[in-house]
Amino acid sequence: MLPTVTILIPVYNDSRSATLLLERLSAEAARLPCRLGVLFVDDGSSVQEAAALPAPTAAIPQVDVLRLRRNLGHQRAIAVGLARLAADSRPDFVVVMDGDGEDDPVTIEPLLAAAMAGDGHTAVFAQRLKRHDGIGFLAGYRLFRVLHLLLVGADVQVGNFSVLPAAVLDRVVGIAEIWNHYAAGVIHARLPVRMVPTARSRRLAGQSKMNLPALVMHGICALSVWSDVIVARLFLVVAGLITLTLALLAGVVIARLSSATLVSGWAAGATGILVVVMLLLGVMCLLMALFVLGSRTAANFLPHRDWRDYVLPPVPLAGDRGGGRPAG
Repeated sequence: MLPTVTILIPVYNDSRSATLLLERLSAEAARLPCRLGVLFVDDGSSVQEAAALPAPTAAIPQVDVLRLRRNLGHQRAIAVGLARLAADSRPDFVVVMDGDGEDDPVTIEPLLAAAMAGDGHTAVFAQRLKRHDGIGFLAGYRLFRVLHLLLVGADVQVGNFSVLPAAVLDRVVGIAEIWNHYAAGVIHARLPVRMVPTARSRRLAGQSKMNLPALVMHGICALSVWSDVIVARLFLVVAGLITLTLALLAGVVIARLSSATLVSGWAAGATGILVVVMLLLGVMCLLMALFVLGSRTAANFLPHRDWRDYVLPPVPLAGDRGGGRPAG
């Protein structure tokens, strides 16, 4: 029997791109060795946009829509969609992809092949090779990559486009960090990950909603997943600065005691400044340590436990959806 594969696609007021994407997925369906279905996660779209989401096709007879109570952002929409699939239909594989068409349906085949050839416990992510974005966006994205490398110690290589075997899906929906950033949460949890190089395609219709403020917030969410790593690296930097301050303080004291011509006021002022700096750095270390400990003891959102709170009850959508059904 052919394995079941569900393609999870978050959508927000982008029904035109979703329709074109489903057409391209239908064209690829015959080439894929599986029974293919689609789950659109309607991330709080308008009533008109939600009703305009595409119906099933002959190649993909199962197209469901999971409607969220409000706009959560595509990372959280992905988390809710994954939790719903783990709790309900439980496909053999889940493909996560964006709804604008930049994740090319043609590259699903090599991603699925890598997942099917694996041990069933490894997530497969598309490794980005090329993007088709404006100069401003690319500059901001490269700046974020540099910042991520400095703070986390690793480059950003993947996005949402990925394949999760069923066993991996069961683990992913227990990762609280995917609520802020799906890919970073999976990698931070140290799940086995394989990367398959792919090139990004172009948006199918409309304008991207990833403007500069959205990019900044997306970057902050990604970095928040690595807060423990970032705090540990900053702690080492602060510890080094404290050591340097102590060395400078010792140098001032030695110079004051050994030089008869040294102005005592200068020595006292320099000593006071260095002591204040050392105290401030020490307080920073303490606050960062408390932050890490506090975040580890705080109650977290768990997708597999809390996802239903964000989902609207199922209602019929306009049009004949064939084999599909509104998902709730």
